[in-house]
Amino acid sequence: MDIQIEKKKFSTSTLLKISGIALLLLLIIYVIYATSGGSKLSVNKERIAINDVKNGVFQENIPVSGIVLPITTIYLDAVEGGRVEEKFVEDGAIMKKGEPILKLANTDLELSLINQETSVYNLLTQMQISQNAARQNTINRLNQFTDVENNLIEAKRLFDLNSKLYEKGAIGRQDYESSVNNYNYQKQRMKLTNEILQEDSIATKQEIQQAKNSYQRTQSALKLMRKKVEDLVVRAPIDGQLTSLDAEIGQSKNKGERLGQIDVVTGYKVRVDIDEHYISRIYTGQTGTFNLNNKQYTLVIKKIFTQVTNGRFQVDMVFENDVPKGIRRGQNLQIRVALSAEKEAMLIPVGGFFQKTGGNWIFKLSEDGSTAYKVDIQLGSQNTKYYEVISGLNEGDKVITSSYDSYNEIEQIIIK
Repeated sequence: MDIQIEKKKFSTSTLLKISGIALLLLLIIYVIYATSGGSKLSVNKERIAINDVKNGVFQENIPVSGIVLPITTIYLDAVEGGRVEEKFVEDGAIMKKGEPILKLANTDLELSLINQETSVYNLLTQMQISQNAARQNTINRLNQFTDVENNLIEAKRLFDLNSKLYEKGAIGRQDYESSVNNYNYQKQRMKLTNEILQEDSIATKQEIQQAKNSYQRTQSALKLMRKKVEDLVVRAPIDGQLTSLDAEIGQSKNKGERLGQIDVVTGYKVRVDIDEHYISRIYTGQTGTFNLNNKQYTLVIKKIFTQVTNGRFQVDMVFENDVPKGIRRGQNLQIRVALSAEKEAMLIPVGGFFQKTGGNWIFKLSEDGSTAYKVDIQLGSQNTKYYEVISGLNEGDKVITSSYDSYNEIEQIIIK
């Protein structure tokens, strides 16, 4: 027969022990979950920046700093060395082309000019003497030629006469032979005299030409020497403002030393420093914009200096249209240089989140806005205001764009 087994009941102390163990296990599980990768963090809404993902016009640009310079600057260097003897103007003066700025004294150069002038005068005197001698020699040769020519005419007359007389037997053979020999002799003299006269004429012309060439070379050297002495007076090469003048009375300046510069004040350009990372994406004709006195101005890249110094290279930009009123040399401008054309794109504002995520993920808010969770995203180009969203977000999504420095290992944010 079956024996009925009496059902055992747990005592109160046993139930309390079981409940305590269960609570301890739940606490352990919660702590593990809270410290694991799936942890949550409560954040006050006022402490974070929440922005909408939207479609809009996007243009990639980079922020750069530029300094305002005159449109043209001509540097003044000492063409010849010397001691500053006189200053005609002071730094900052408005100059006209050709006006004197300062005068240098160089005794050696001035003495060389005197010696060069003396050499030219001596050479000119010697050339005149040579020309007179050549002219007298030519006259003597012409006189000789006239005598020989006259003798030849007389010898021919006697030869012709004696030939007729000899044929008639009026004179002897001796007289006839004598007239023949004299006539042949005078013809040879005439031929030789012609050759001498021609050679003398050629030699005289060559001598005169050589003297002229020597005189012209000496005159050129004298002209150059005078120009070097004239260069001791430093003059303004163009109309403009004299700046950075570095010269005092009595100061010695070496040849080629920088004395100052002339700035053309009819216009301005902006010299901009750009990170070498963008050197392959910068070209002439690109534009940049900046705001001044609540108005936007446009600059255009005119010249690129490809030399890289300390990781940066420079470009010159000019104003496309209006130049800001009151702009001054040396003024700094914050410019946005466009690297691409405008296009439609999905955009999120620039924020501190990028430094932590590298643009690979972001906290996206739930539909009710009470929580935010990690989502993977892909960002493209950026400008000073926006990132271009390639994937991972849709228009109208809300994301946290402020810094994520306090969100290490946080998977979900509870927004209060």
